[in-house]
Amino acid sequence: MSLLPRPVRIAVFGSFYRGFHVLSELLKGPLAEQVCVVGVATDDVGSTFVSRDRRVWAYPHRREEETMVEELAAAHRIATFNGRVKSAEFYRMHEDEWRPDLCISATFGQRIDARLFEFPEMGFYNLHPCINDGWPSRYAGPNPFQALLEDKSDHAVIAMHEVDNGFDTGRLVALSEKIYFTPDTSVVDLHKSSSPVAAKFFTRELSKLIAAREINHATVY
Repeated sequence: MSLLPRPVRIAVFGSFYRGFHVLSELLKGPLAEQVCVVGVATDDVGSTFVSRDRRVWAYPHRREEETMVEELAAAHRIATFNGRVKSAEFYRMHEDEWRPDLCISATFGQRIDARLFEFPEMGFYNLHPCINDGWPSRYAGPNPFQALLEDKSDHAVIAMHEVDNGFDTGRLVALSEKIYFTPDTSVVDLHKSSSPVAAKFFTRELSKLIAAREINHATVY
């Protein structure tokens, strides 16, 4: 008798609207029965290691927007972490407690090192705004929306790519559909409007990864 594959263990590294929508899709979307969110790492905006002045936190925002990912995780009794991820404490949690099969980064203010991105068997991925200008995109970096606005772009796409030792340089998996915006759009507006698209795009790509895992499982058994 063949056994059904267990749910995919997923760790979310995210904050602000992209983190909130990705976590919401995983918990309540079409793949909710196929995944298990085992932990959430999120930004501590008051810390010195998040580079607040170079990221979305430099723009006007509400306190609730700093904590909404953590609060959503708490409502679903999911372990959260907002300290340094490159630390003995987090390595132990990541490897011994969370033990993710797959990790997704969605607006996260810390660099991920090899010990973290090499651990999950199904990969460690990031969702990064850019345009379809080749890969790696020239919009790599901590504030791609600002760069897109400065270049007077009228749209963005979300790239799903593997995390590696570079800065938004890992292998490109897929690009989302275009997200259009007006010239007076702000960086925070772009986070708000693009995040549901990013989350649903990630869910579609994740479903393909899960399907491939199930084929491998069936072959083994």
